[in-house]
Amino acid sequence: MRLALLLSVVLLGASGCSFALRALGRSLDAPAEPKHVRHKLHDARRPDARLSVLWIGHATALVQLDDKFVITDPVFTPSVGGISRRLVEPGFDAADLPPLAAAVVSHTHMDHLSFDSLAMLEHKTAHLFLPPGASDTLPRYAFASHELARWQSFEAEGVRITAVPVRHVGGRFGLDIAWSPDSFTGYVFEYHGLSVYFGGDTAFDVEVFQAAREHFPTLDLALLPICPIEPREYMKIVHMDPVEALDAFALLGAKQLVPIHFDTFINSADVPGECPRALRFERARRKLAADSVAILEIGEQHVIVPRVSAR
Repeated sequence: MRLALLLSVVLLGASGCSFALRALGRSLDAPAEPKHVRHKLHDARRPDARLSVLWIGHATALVQLDDKFVITDPVFTPSVGGISRRLVEPGFDAADLPPLAAAVVSHTHMDHLSFDSLAMLEHKTAHLFLPPGASDTLPRYAFASHELARWQSFEAEGVRITAVPVRHVGGRFGLDIAWSPDSFTGYVFEYHGLSVYFGGDTAFDVEVFQAAREHFPTLDLALLPICPIEPREYMKIVHMDPVEALDAFALLGAKQLVPIHFDTFINSADVPGECPRALRFERARRKLAADSVAILEIGEQHVIVPRVSAR
């Protein structure tokens, strides 16, 4: 499957380069200053929640599992690669982050692995989790880096973190995909009976989502990408659209879905707002409850499992 995926990306290289140039032009035309987040939180702790998620933007989410916190694909910089500027500021300031049980990085693309952002977390966590081969790209940090192969687990401050397969591509600069073909992953976090699936960046693949459900049949939350959509002939190889994200949600059997990976940077031909609008339409068509597919604004925090007070 990985070889076929790599060949498909290579074969679509010309259209991909053309699309990349168009996306670059749109990014350069973006406002110089990102949109500000209204009512930005400065304390992420939710005493009323056992499980909550705060969407910081793109694939960056702060997950609270009881008294522990895990951050996904931390990116707090004003741009990625110094080129693609933020449309919306980070929904939470890195300086305000609570102590973290772990930070996880799904793959080495610049909009998911940010060296400067990791430097902001050096004294927030002792553990960084990466896919195989990703450590070779890192500068030296104060925390320990752990590479997890598929289905490998590691316990960080009581939180069990397991790497799960997804369908994407490795590499950081394009051509280096040949040297790091397996450098991408998803994760499942488990703590005190709570379980969260983080898909990172992935295309739709029945087998990988079914396999995750077989290993983790009682997922409370799935964090799944819904964008980019267009150009579809190029994006479908490595990215899900909103319809496919809901199909993946069903295959995973998770109780709730929070979509990620949209309306933060310009990295596709989609218009901002298009992906969540398509998701709302499909959610309504399938008659899914709004709280089962919670579409958050950047900076919004959502309680997945409330804390029940003892009487």
